[in-house]
Amino acid sequence: MKQDKFTHFKGRGAPSNPPDRYAASSRAAFDDGWGTLAKQPAGPQTSLAVDRSRRVIAYNASPDVPFDRSINPYRGCEHGCIYCYARPGHAWLGHGPGLDFETRLYHKPDAPACLQRELAARGYVCAPIVIGGVTDAYQPVEQRLGLTRQILELLHATGHPCSIVSKSALVERDQDLLAAMAGQHRAQVCISLTTLDRELARRLEPRAASPQRRLEVIRRLVRAGIPVGVLIAPLIPVLTDPELEQLMQAAREAGATSARYVLLRLPLEVAPLFSEWLETHEPGKAQRVLERIRDTRGGQLYRADFSQRMRGSGVYAHLLAQRFRLAHRRLGYTEPTELDCSGFRRPAADARQMHLW
Repeated sequence: MKQDKFTHFKGRGAPSNPPDRYAASSRAAFDDGWGTLAKQPAGPQTSLAVDRSRRVIAYNASPDVPFDRSINPYRGCEHGCIYCYARPGHAWLGHGPGLDFETRLYHKPDAPACLQRELAARGYVCAPIVIGGVTDAYQPVEQRLGLTRQILELLHATGHPCSIVSKSALVERDQDLLAAMAGQHRAQVCISLTTLDRELARRLEPRAASPQRRLEVIRRLVRAGIPVGVLIAPLIPVLTDPELEQLMQAAREAGATSARYVLLRLPLEVAPLFSEWLETHEPGKAQRVLERIRDTRGGQLYRADFSQRMRGSGVYAHLLAQRFRLAHRRLGYTEPTELDCSGFRRPAADARQMHLW
């Protein structure tokens, strides 16, 4: 019986589960002639473990990132987006970047307490915090654990501004907090859009909200008085870049006031995983997609230098940037809301401690 090179599990993004790059050994399925590979294996189940981090605010000095600090309550992401640049980070936990990343999740139960201690530190200087800059803070497990909600409650209580990046409809749950913070210019939301094609989105981002649902999220948050932007990310050459203008227009009509885009990034193990995904789901376009990616990355599938990792280089990347600028101007997009840090009130170092004055 002929075996497919890759196995696709319904509701999962990665076609395989390669070992982490630090592993001393690896395993692979082998047909021993007893027919054990003839039957479709059961899909991997999601597991949840505890991540005991000592700090919850992650700082960066990257010149191509518009913020210097972020909070990620979860490691790994059940949305399963095949293109996720965070997949290689799972190697630090001893897991692979493929199915492990979207099924072996970690949560930080101490995140709210850690955040309170860090905000209370004498040397802390207030600046907007991005929630979900690496993995989605509103992925499915958040509905049960509520860590993002607790973090928002603390930020609201201390007058600390924040931005949220998500592709989940669950963010609507917290619009009461976000609207209250937005009324004081302390909150904004950025909804990520990749394609308007529901079928393509289902394969690219199997457990994220549909594109149409995300547009509805924009409408509802805007009606609640919350400033919302759209992040066209990733913009995938050949596969989704023909939709660039339609994506921007749909988001603008839904109420988004600011827009950015990020060209597809394929660091480390993400490149072979994405290539596998193309062979599985888009075999007729695979070669063209990879060729255009190389056109924007100096002949490689990825270049990590700050000057081009977000937008690429070369003629094709220049044309994408020009199309974005023209649509941005035509549709009347503006710059993101300026968040106010002046109302920050340093909390007690311990949630159980009360203020004397």
